[in-house]
Amino acid sequence: MKPILIRGGRVISPADDLDAPRDLLLRDGKIAAVEEPGAIQAPGAEAVDAKGLVVAPGLIDIHVHLREPGQGYKETIATGTAAAAAGGFTTVCAMPNTIPVNDSPAITRWMQAAERNAVIRVLPIAAATRGSLGEALTDYAALKEAGVIAVTDDGKPILGDEVMLQALRAAAGQALPVIQHAEDTRLTAGASMNAGALAFRLGLRGMPIEAESSLVERDIALLRQIPNGHLHVAHLSTKKALDAVRAARKQGLHITCEVTPHHFALTEDSVGQYDTHAKMNPPLRAESDRAAMIEGLLDGTVDAIATDHAPHAGHEKEQEFDRAPNGITGLETALGLAIQILHIRHKMPLAKVVALLTSRPAQALGLKNLGSFAYGAPADVVLFDPAEKWTFRAADSRSKSKNTPFDGWELQGRVHRTISAGSTVYRAE
Repeated sequence: MKPILIRGGRVISPADDLDAPRDLLLRDGKIAAVEEPGAIQAPGAEAVDAKGLVVAPGLIDIHVHLREPGQGYKETIATGTAAAAAGGFTTVCAMPNTIPVNDSPAITRWMQAAERNAVIRVLPIAAATRGSLGEALTDYAALKEAGVIAVTDDGKPILGDEVMLQALRAAAGQALPVIQHAEDTRLTAGASMNAGALAFRLGLRGMPIEAESSLVERDIALLRQIPNGHLHVAHLSTKKALDAVRAARKQGLHITCEVTPHHFALTEDSVGQYDTHAKMNPPLRAESDRAAMIEGLLDGTVDAIATDHAPHAGHEKEQEFDRAPNGITGLETALGLAIQILHIRHKMPLAKVVALLTSRPAQALGLKNLGSFAYGAPADVVLFDPAEKWTFRAADSRSKSKNTPFDGWELQGRVHRTISAGSTVYRAE
């Protein structure tokens, strides 16, 4: 592997408290040096001129659906990781709602096998209960040994109090986070969008905010019983749930959370005339909830931006709104949306945006040695121009699926090159 010397860029690495002009040397798949401009001599290295670009640790997405095994017609690990690389990501954490459900070391290992042709790092998250049925726990120790970094029944909440308590306790014993899809499905049966006046006008049943907030509050109460437990709340979407997380953190509980780009970029109004590309779970909410998500990102309550990348085939989305599946793609638009909305519109420092996509998700899920330019860390790097405007075209996506509400959007912040473990896995044309 030929060394790479990246020169003349603005290096932003929040984990290393670094935001300054620096040169970066990558050798043997590792970070070999970060020095003042011109200080590194590396004869024979590939020289990369990063003038005008930000050089940051590769982005980390702690919530993606790669659909394999079982649903390769929507996405494969190969196509999903190619889309991730185009978005600047070098690590993705894959959710277990596959077919069959990833509830065993065998499936976990299958997902990580070289035959899957992943171009970046894939870290599996396993089911918290067998088959994600919310009943018997999976073998957390064996799953961790196989490479799992967290457990969840994502897409299906753990509703039983005793089962959730057992999951928190067993996961704490293995130093694993329990990720909860916070939705009391007893309140959302048959619902397909946010509860409110718009749902009423469209004749659709709505999901009340209490379906999310009540389960977050229940989980926080259970977490109090597990001194070393770690609860991570997936894709928060309501102010009421975020307020509960904020209060619990102030009380010293180990609770982390994430927000998706679509929940800080869009509101329920995007549903328009039954646009299934605006259908996801949790649903797009009211403007007051969107504003609360932005405030949580700004004040540090939210730990990470996570895409919840959820590809579906075209024919699945091309049906009645209440019959269409939930979810959108998001790996290639996340950085552009974060820069445009958080940095440009809401004046979030660029280093803070980078932190929400690198060091903070790594910290949230305990991904050691990732999201940093420390000596010897994996040579995961993204080079992007934070000022460059570009238009996202779904037809050009590297994902197998095109179900996005952001088709045709002009975004700001374009990825020029993505390097994973010292190898270039994406280069802008």
